[in-house]
Amino acid sequence: MKQLKLKIITPEELILEEMVDQVSLPTNLGEITILPDHIPLITNLSSGDIVAVSNGESIPMAVVGGFLEIKKDEEGITNVAVLADFAEHLSSLTDEAIEEAKNKADELRKQMENKEHVDYEHFATELERLITRLKIADKWRNKKYRK
Repeated sequence: MKQLKLKIITPEELILEEMVDQVSLPTNLGEITILPDHIPLITNLSSGDIVAVSNGESIPMAVVGGFLEIKKDEEGITNVAVLADFAEHLSSLTDEAIEEAKNKADELRKQMENKEHVDYEHFATELERLITRLKIADKWRNKKYRK
C-alpha cells in the first residue's frame, strides 16, 4: 500500500517525520485529507487538530497556524510538509498540562481586559494556542490513538 511522507516542523523543533497512510489537517478553507498521489498544493493552516493515520492508528496533534506544502519527490512519493507556528503531540497533554493551560487562559483573558496592555496580538496568539490545546485534548479524551 502506498504511503506519504509527513513532516511537521515548528520554529522550535521537529514534531514528527514519518511515513503515514493519510493525514487530515485544518486549513483556512476547511479540513482536508491528504492521501498518496495528492496534487501539489500550498495553503495556510488554521487552528485545530492534525490527524495522521498509520497502520490503522490515529496520531493526533494540536496545531495553531502555519503553512502546508504538498509535492512529489523524484521517487514519486507524496511529501507533506507542515510548517506550523505551534504543534504538539496530543500524548504530551497530560492532565496537569491541561489544568495549567486552563489557568493560564483565564489569566490571559483577565489581562486582556486591562486596557493598559498594548500587546493584544501576543495575548491573542497565546490565548488561541491555549484554547486549541484544550479543545483538542477534550475532543480526543475518550478516543483511541497512538501515544
